Amino acid sequence: MTGSYGPLVADLIGVAVFAASGGSAAVGKRLDLFGVAFVGFTAALGGGILRDLVIGSVPPLAFADWRYVVTAVVVSVAVFWLHPQLYRVRRTVLVLDAAGLGLFTVTGTLKALDANVPAVGACLVGMLSAIGGGLARDLLTAEIPVVLQREIYAIVALGGAVAVTLLVRFDGANLVTLSAAAVGMTGARLLALYRRWSAPVAAPPPRP
Repeated sequence: MTGSYGPLVADLIGVAVFAASGGSAAVGKRLDLFGVAFVGFTAALGGGILRDLVIGSVPPLAFADWRYVVTAVVVSVAVFWLHPQLYRVRRTVLVLDAAGLGLFTVTGTLKALDANVPAVGACLVGMLSAIGGGLARDLLTAEIPVVLQREIYAIVALGGAVAVTLLVRFDGANLVTLSAAAVGMTGARLLALYRRWSAPVAAPPPRP
């Protein structure tokens, strides 16, 4: 994904799937058209805005490139009108969210590395860019953010960011390998949901 359009296309695909995820979650909460568009916009672009601010890329692409805003809003509005055809909204949200997690981890990590952020920092930026939109979506729809629950979520993003960083470090980063990394993260997230894998939580305090 070294061409000038590769990162842009991957970014816009990530924007679209997170917008659909946010829009679906808002539809499930029975928000109006503006509410669906706003939640979709925030879910799609929140992580990218955070990423750009951290690496010093201002103004963030979400504000500097009209294609990001248009993609997020159009997809969110489409979800609003087409939601009767989207059966099992909760499952749809989870699948789209998993796809966005993989795509945004890849693009966020690459952008951080291109900005000369050290490897460890680039991994953290990649993770934050992937989970930021979902975090904002859950807060706006009055849900406990997935990243703060027991589910395997941020760990998948961090592991994927490490993989992308290693690919770049050893000159193995190309369209095929980076796409495979995104698909692998999506699959890992969905498998964790299917198998109900979870991170450990603290034991409850003893009763007095």
